[in-house]
Amino acid sequence: MEEIIFLFTDGSSRGNPGPGGWCAILKWKGYEKCLCGGEPLTTNNRMELFAVIEGLKAIKKKEIPVHIYSDSSYVVNAIEKKWLTQWVKTDFKNKKNKELWEEYLNISDSFKELHFHWIKGHAGHPENERCDKIALNQATQFMEYNKKGNNE
Repeated sequence: MEEIIFLFTDGSSRGNPGPGGWCAILKWKGYEKCLCGGEPLTTNNRMELFAVIEGLKAIKKKEIPVHIYSDSSYVVNAIEKKWLTQWVKTDFKNKKNKELWEEYLNISDSFKELHFHWIKGHAGHPENERCDKIALNQATQFMEYNKKGNNE
């Protein structure tokens, strides 16, 4: 059986823009690693893309195919439908998140194979549900931090 690394990702923001969080779960050969974080003022799309980038950064075995599962049509379509190729050709004219997309491109170049899969969010997919809960928790922590900062 072929070795595969599975990367499950999700991003969240409480407001758009607002406090945001992201989560990436890596699975390989029975091992699992969960990464998460957030930002005090961001967008959902940024957090979705950030989760993919951070997940890919954590992978050391770049020669093994990686299957990435995301409920973000923004991220998956940009790659699978070649929108990103066009954005690069136009130097991201009128497109957001240029610096994150450029970071994705730099990281993705080092991998032998990346396969993106769109999955429906909030539809019972176990890893997506976990990622969603963790990303939301990260966003909520920043929301509470922002409230405390405004009251002091």
